[in-house]
Amino acid sequence: MSDSDTPKSEFVRWLVCGATAGLAVDLSLYPLDTLKTRLQSEVGFRAAGGCRNLYRGMSSVAIGSAPGAALFFTSYSSIKKVIGSDSPLTNAIGASIAETVACLVRVPTELIKQRAQANAGRSIASIAGLIYRNDGLSGFYRGYVSTVAREIPFSLIEFPLWEYLKIKVAHHQQRECLPIESAACGSVAGCVAAGLTTPLDVVKTRTMLNEGSQKLSTMATLRLVHSQGGINALYAGVWPRMSWMALGGFVFFGAYETACALTNNF
Repeated sequence: MSDSDTPKSEFVRWLVCGATAGLAVDLSLYPLDTLKTRLQSEVGFRAAGGCRNLYRGMSSVAIGSAPGAALFFTSYSSIKKVIGSDSPLTNAIGASIAETVACLVRVPTELIKQRAQANAGRSIASIAGLIYRNDGLSGFYRGYVSTVAREIPFSLIEFPLWEYLKIKVAHHQQRECLPIESAACGSVAGCVAAGLTTPLDVVKTRTMLNEGSQKLSTMATLRLVHSQGGINALYAGVWPRMSWMALGGFVFFGAYETACALTNNF
């Protein structure tokens, strides 16, 4: 393989590895995500579906998970390569930009998924049709700003912490991290980031579940949620979210690193 082919092969490799990681985590831990969404619903856990039909809306995730994660890792890895360093600041910048790009794919599928999770008896097709009739194509991006407002702080915590923990483990073991060790680092990083950013996740959920014409800003929604239920409402679903992200971080980063190791010579 010539040097001129390397960037293209790396780009394809990041796409494949990112898609593998996204599908692995979203499909394996979907029920926990459904429980979290219903706990954060304005109508309440029971009215949103309780513990019934925990896989409702999964087909939407299956469609958007692979391209969303692939976009994230290609953007993240490309930015780090362009900057040419591996500092916490570089990781934070790369993760923030990558999340903004990935949300172009992630938000429409996340919107349909969450409405399916919180509305028993409504199919994916009927939800998508209603969104289009009410707001056109722009309706599929309701919650884009609140999603980015959640994902950027999350990534600013998770990815630098993941990279830092990997460095510490590698230094302690006197070798590079194994995929299983990287997965454990990702689990810790995901759990910490999830707990700290839960209020922003509640705002994102409320925004996406709101099918009315009134559209509140992120700050206005935060104030509304707090006025309705105080700090407990802002942290609704925190334990399912932290559990999901702890397990999800392990699966996500483990799958990504394993895929990278398997495709290392491609």
